[in-house]
Formats: sequence, C-alpha cells, structure tokens
Amino acid sequence: MLQDSFGRVATDLRVSLTDRCNLRCSYCMPPEGLDWLPKPELLTAEEIVRLVTIGVERLGITEVRYTGGEPLLRRELVEIVARTVALTPAPQVSLTTNGIGLARLAAPLAEAGLHRVNVSLDTLDRETFVKLAHRDRLADVLAGLAAAEAAGLRPVKVNAVLMRGINEHEAAGLLRYCLERGYELRFIEQMPLDAQHGWRRENMITADEILAMLKESFDLTEDDPVERGSAPAELFLVDGGPARVGVIGSVTRPFCGACDRVRLTADGQIRNCLFATEESDLRAAMRSGASDDELAERWTAAVRTKKAGHGIDDPSFLQPSRPMSAIGG
Repeated sequence: MLQDSFGRVATDLRVSLTDRCNLRCSYCMPPEGLDWLPKPELLTAEEIVRLVTIGVERLGITEVRYTGGEPLLRRELVEIVARTVALTPAPQVSLTTNGIGLARLAAPLAEAGLHRVNVSLDTLDRETFVKLAHRDRLADVLAGLAAAEAAGLRPVKVNAVLMRGINEHEAAGLLRYCLERGYELRFIEQMPLDAQHGWRRENMITADEILAMLKESFDLTEDDPVERGSAPAELFLVDGGPARVGVIGSVTRPFCGACDRVRLTADGQIRNCLFATEESDLRAAMRSGASDDELAERWTAAVRTKKAGHGIDDPSFLQPSRPMSAIGG
C-alpha cells in the first residue's frame, strides 16, 4: 500500500500526460503561455503504462485519472486508456479536460473503456471565455460536453472556478445550465497554482460565498456527509434532489485529513500533494534500468513523507514552483 506516516492510504492516482494546453486560463498561466517540457523529458506511452501498472497491480491504486495540461493533446491517449482499463484488477479510469477536442474523441474514449470525464467550464458567456482563456473556444467546450453525454461517459462532471469581478455573477446560471443537461457541477475555490504567482487569498471567492450565491436561486440541503469519504467535494441536493451540486473548498475547507491522492507528472515525478515542494524522480530511475520492485519502493518512500496538510494558511507556506499545468490536476 501507498501509506503515509499519518495512516492515509493513496488509492487515487492522477497522471499528467502533458504540460501543454491549448487554452491560457488566467488562473493557470500567462497569455503568452509557458516553456513546455522538451519531448525527451516526457514519459513515453510505454513508460506511463508501466508506472500505472505498478501502481495498480503492486501498490493498491484503484482509480486512475488522466490530466494535463490538456490530456486530449496526447496522441496516444485512447491507447493509454485502453491499456489502463485492461489491467487486473481493473481500475476506474477518468479524464480531466478543457473539452476542446472532446467532441471528436468522446466516442473513441468510451469505446476504449473510459468511465467518465470532468470538463472545465467557468463561463457561458463567449466574451468572458475569451477574457479568461485568451482563446475563442467556448463553442468547442460545449460541444465536447454534449459529445461526452452522448457517448455515455456519465456522470459528466463540470468544474468551474469563480473569480471576483469576472464571472462570479454566473454561479446560478452555470448550475441551471448543468441541471438542464444532467451534468454534475462542481465549484472549485481558486488555488495558488498559477504560473504568475498572482494568487491572493483576498481575491478568492470562498466556498461560503459560492453557497450564498447559489442559495439566492436554489434550495440547497447538505447531502449525506458520511458518504463523502475522501471525495473533495461537499455535495448539496438542489431543490430537494436528486440533482446535486458540489463545492470544493480546497483552501478554506481543506480535506487533507482524508486525502487518498498521489500524482505522477508528465516527466515522471511522483508528487504526494498538489502543493508539495519536493518530488521523487521515477523517470531517471526507470531509464537507468530500475526494476518494477525498485520503482515501487521509491514510490512507497515518496508517499511516506506526505505532510499532514497543504499549509496554505501557514505563514511559512510557499507556492509550488510548478504551476497546475505542469503538475496535473
């Protein structure tokens, strides 16, 4: 098992397939983009599958989520998903994406065995989308959502980040849009993971504020908290249910005590927390001839040092040097 010193066991693996992205969302990277990792530094498809296989077959991983950057930009994505689903025991396999290209790939991914998708959608207004993402691609994202639903990748989950003075007035509209289409919406507090290091707590819209906005238009009742487990979202029934909305208060309502996640970056580094300041290099070990047993031992040791929490409220907190696009969500 991937157990840390506090007794938490990592069973949920987030794997970044690339640091590249075709959007430039302001809470992630600057408009001009970033210096992408050179191709030789990226894990190959074979290396990704080998490490995921070690995680699933030796270390107790039961869920694998492929992320980026933007994972749909990875040419071998469908093959990687199919090979992951074929592992024994078979893990749950999901994908976090910005939705661009999903209209074309939703059906092939479903055929490969992908179970579900999370799609980022922060606004329904075209001008606001361009302001946030610096690309005019809202129509593509909405088409990707519809394609995922049609392909049976249910429940289709939508992730939204509200930003003060930009899109917070759309909270109710985003929820209504998702309710009408059967999508499950999750609002996420903005986290200090932008490449520009421009995040300020006072500018962040908190979970309490999000709930207050939603309650102006909907009747929200807390869903059974006992069933939450390690899930990051607090769930609320909307107008009596069965539809639900989630709020992920990563900053103001941290869930570190029940965290079961571990991350593998696109260049083969193990991170035991989004906000970790240290990594364990599996790529170099693997390319130097390390056996599966040796890689598993390195991975286990990396998880063992996981801290009790992310420490955002601690005066000594340091934002990770890598932005979200280079870590994987």
